[in-house]
Amino acid sequence: MTGDLSPIDKAKYVAARRAAEMVQDGMRVGLGTGSTAAWMVRRLGERVQEEGLRVKGVPTSTRTAQLARELGIEVVSLDQAGWLDLTIDGADEFDGELNLIKGGGGAHLQEKIVATASDQMVVIADAGKEVETLGAFPLPVEVIPFGWQTTRTLIEEALDTMDVLGTSGALRMNGEAPFVTDEGNHILDLHLQRIGNPRQLALVLNQVPGVVENGLFIDICDKVVIGHGDGRVELRDINEGTIELDQLVEGGENLFSDLAD
Repeated sequence: MTGDLSPIDKAKYVAARRAAEMVQDGMRVGLGTGSTAAWMVRRLGERVQEEGLRVKGVPTSTRTAQLARELGIEVVSLDQAGWLDLTIDGADEFDGELNLIKGGGGAHLQEKIVATASDQMVVIADAGKEVETLGAFPLPVEVIPFGWQTTRTLIEEALDTMDVLGTSGALRMNGEAPFVTDEGNHILDLHLQRIGNPRQLALVLNQVPGVVENGLFIDICDKVVIGHGDGRVELRDINEGTIELDQLVEGGENLFSDLAD
């Protein structure tokens, strides 16, 4: 199968497949949103069908919920699950401390709620998502529709005091109309170029009236699985300080073999 994929899709595929193997029978699992997370949900669906794996999935968007149901994964709400064993999700950027920017798909509010209600969060990403400093990817901020232009002005004023290179924010559009989140809100994409102090910025943004949540995930991610276009995957554990290297073995059944600790 992987021979038919582009290098970027192969990287997403191997990262997602490696992370899906972390799911154990009986787990309650947060299911992320986005292209890489979709690969993971598909692999979980395969395991449900082939292995009889029993999991309860808590999706972070309506589109993830629809995909999971189509694949035979039992879908429950976060309130029904209560607490999760594991959340697996993608990221738009991550740094060396596993701080993240998320929200390119517009689901970072639900994604953050689900991730923080989990014993462990695992991020799956292709190697191109790793950065030395966050900020090249526009930072999504979910805002309520009422007075959103005033909220944008207040955000831009607050950014003047932050360690960032840019201060402009643009309303995310869906064709000719504003993009609307699952909660009925809008998203402002902040073009900051560089975020010198992500922790401080996350706190400041959430103090602005009209802001619902920002796309900075600080001290939430525990592990990252990084996929490469040649089929290699790297698993980093921020808590244990360990790195594992795996290789997708192609030909017949796709397997992972541990190459190093």
